[in-house]
Amino acid sequence: MTPQRIPFPVVDEISRHTVVDGEPENVHLELHLPGRLDPARLRKAVREALLRHPRVLVRQAPGRWWHRSYEWELTDEPDVDPVSWPGGTLAEARERAVTGIPPLAVSPPIRFEVVEPPAADGGGSVIVVCLNHTALDGPACLRVLATAAELYSGVDNSPAVAPPRAARPAGEPVPPARSTWARPARIATDRREPGRRPVSGNGALVTELPLPARPRGGPYTVNDQLLVATFLTVVRWNREHGRRAHPVRITMPVDDRPRTADMPMGNGTRLVEVTFGDEERTPDDIPALLRATAARTRALKTRSRSQLGMGAGLLTTPVVPVGVRAAATRALRVAAAPWASTTLLSNLGRIPYPLDFGDAGRTTAVWVSAPARMPRGLALTTVSTGGKLQLVVRWSRELLDDAAGNRFGEVFAESLAATAHRDPEVAP
Repeated sequence: MTPQRIPFPVVDEISRHTVVDGEPENVHLELHLPGRLDPARLRKAVREALLRHPRVLVRQAPGRWWHRSYEWELTDEPDVDPVSWPGGTLAEARERAVTGIPPLAVSPPIRFEVVEPPAADGGGSVIVVCLNHTALDGPACLRVLATAAELYSGVDNSPAVAPPRAARPAGEPVPPARSTWARPARIATDRREPGRRPVSGNGALVTELPLPARPRGGPYTVNDQLLVATFLTVVRWNREHGRRAHPVRITMPVDDRPRTADMPMGNGTRLVEVTFGDEERTPDDIPALLRATAARTRALKTRSRSQLGMGAGLLTTPVVPVGVRAAATRALRVAAAPWASTTLLSNLGRIPYPLDFGDAGRTTAVWVSAPARMPRGLALTTVSTGGKLQLVVRWSRELLDDAAGNRFGEVFAESLAATAHRDPEVAP
């Protein structure tokens, strides 16, 4: 029986065109559980979860450069068992998750590794997931994991109702989205041995921070605090490294999909860009900057826009062979590199699912990281669980060595603390 085929959507095709050796286009996730998982039960639960979300069971169909599009083949079963207990340490599994990438030719393009840290390191289990970002994004993978948790435990893992958001005050001015022809700031390179060829792949700092306090019913959100903290970090980092000041432009994914069992799989986020202009390079009034950022991001989120903009849609129109479109996309990416955004901030917010694995316990922490390819070379991804902020700073080793990446994370933590509201009457 011939597998059903579907053409690559715009985001998948652009991702496929711009793959670069040594710079993995993948997403890494970690679920930390207090207890141990049963291998047979987990394998069965993951397999059934994949069958319930069949759009994840895909592989790239064979094709030639003169074909009009790439296509996904939907498979009835996984080609390989995606769940494994490889042994070794969490650090080793994490390194594989941020440097390796599941192949597109095998269904599903995702792997689940279970690590069991020793009691001295907290014990329990960690599910370390690596997925090919050409096929799937982090929120979709979390939906699959929630389904697997429910199948494993028999416990309802339906998403919680999102808390109501404070309404924007009547008459509040909404500043326009900042746009400038000036080249955005690039994060200053910092490697101890600049003359030596850098190690390929990504490095990552996985850490936990307190959620920054904010005023109860205040006009800005934690996401706005994260944006401002990212801006402050880039300004401080570049100043310390002798870089000239430029506008800081931050790419921010926005996801409007429901988190229910019928959540669309694949790459479902759209990208918006938040720009901090010349007048904001040395902010003296952080609360005012937070309010301006909140108004700006609200305006950007409500604006109707395709996932990657009109240009991406034109590049992927199947009027010329896919090989020609691939060459044009790569050439344009190189030419436009100086105008690429400074960095990416992906805030997944509160995890809506309990992620309860029954006798293995409820997930105590979740970490997610997005790819950090050049020319940006750095991505920050945040999740909040249990009143804490789980942060992954992920960098291209062409941009930063591991010592510099860890230092960048420290500067970000200090910048985030600077956005905290000082009044004791704060939001929960």
